[in-house]
Amino acid sequence: MADLWDVLKSHLVDQRAGWSMGSFGAVAEFHQDKGEYLEADAPAMLVRATPRGAIRLDSEVVEQIVPVAYEALSPRPHRWSHGIALCLPEKDAAMKRRKVLTELGPDGDAVRPADRRAILFDVGLNLPQCDFCIRTGDPALLAILRAGAGRSLFETGNPAAAAVLKAHPHRVALTRIGRIEVFQKIGGPDTGGVSPAGPHTHLLPQLLKSRRTHSANTPIPRYHMPLGYLHPANPVMDGMGRDRNFDIEDHARFQALFERFARPDLPIVRKAVLDGLARRLEPDQFPTPSDRFSRATVRITLRQQYRLAERFGGGSYLELVSRWRNALDGTADAAAMDDDAPGHGVLEAAETGLALAATG
Repeated sequence: MADLWDVLKSHLVDQRAGWSMGSFGAVAEFHQDKGEYLEADAPAMLVRATPRGAIRLDSEVVEQIVPVAYEALSPRPHRWSHGIALCLPEKDAAMKRRKVLTELGPDGDAVRPADRRAILFDVGLNLPQCDFCIRTGDPALLAILRAGAGRSLFETGNPAAAAVLKAHPHRVALTRIGRIEVFQKIGGPDTGGVSPAGPHTHLLPQLLKSRRTHSANTPIPRYHMPLGYLHPANPVMDGMGRDRNFDIEDHARFQALFERFARPDLPIVRKAVLDGLARRLEPDQFPTPSDRFSRATVRITLRQQYRLAERFGGGSYLELVSRWRNALDGTADAAAMDDDAPGHGVLEAAETGLALAATG
C-alpha cells in the first residue's frame, strides 16, 4: 500500500506526531522533540531512535497493515482525539501470550547496536497482540530477574517487581508490525508519580483486567486487532493532552487521512452534518444515527465546526452550530469518551501495591 507507506514515512520525521504499540492497558509510546539528537535516522526503512527511545516498523509487513483512521470524543467538550490504528487480521497479529516472567536472551533485533547484547525478558502479561518486555545488561538486575523467572512479575513476594521499578530497565513492546523501545525512567516515585515527557510506557491494571485488545470507542474491523497507532498532530491539544490554539492546517491534514482511511461510512456521516449546516437546517431536522461511531462522528464534527466558527468569527453560523451542539452534543456519555492523556497526571497502583501503572 504505497500511500500508507508514504504516510508512515512522512510522520516518522514529523516531530509532532506520536506513535504507540501494545494492547489495551499496556502501551509503549514513542515521541520526539524538535531538534532532538537522532541516534538512528532511516525513515526509508521506517526506523528512528533518539537518546530517549526508538521505533522500527517492519517494512515487510507494511503492505499487510489495515489502517483505520478514527476520531474519539474527549471528556472536554471543546476537544477530540484522533489517530490511525495499524491493524492486522487476528490470526496474523497473535504473539506468544506468556503468563510469567520469561528470559528471551540477547535482544539481537534492538534498534541501536549497543543494546543488542542486553538481555530481553517478557514481563508475562498474556497480551494477545504484544509481547511486553524489559531489557537490561545490569548484572545485579539480571540475577534478580532470573531468580524470579517462571513467576508472575506481580506475584506477591516476587522481588523482581521492586527491582525493576528501582533499576529502570529499557521497556520494549514487540508486535508483528514492529517494536517501540523506551529508554527513559519508569514513571513512579523517581518521576514524581507521572510519566515523563517523550517516550514512555503505561501499565494500567484496571484496563488490563478487561482483557480487551483496544478501546471500544475505536472502530476496528471485525476479526482484526490494532497492534500500534500513529497519532498525527492534533489541532486542539498537544502530545501531553494540554490545550493548544486551534490549528486549521493540522485539522485539514487529518481530515484528508480520515477521508482516506476511516471506516467508509463515517466520512459520509460527516458530509451529511456539513450539508445540513450549509442548508441552515435546525438540529431537529437532522436524523440522529443509531450507530455509536456515527453518533460520535456527528458530535465531533460539530465540535470541529464550532472551533472553526470561533476562529473565523462565524456570527450566525456560530449560533447555528451552537444550537446543533446543544441538541446533539449536550449529553455526557462517559462510555463513549477516552481519556486524552492516560497515565500522564495520575499514578494508579497495581494489585501488588507496586506503582507500575504508569511504567515510564
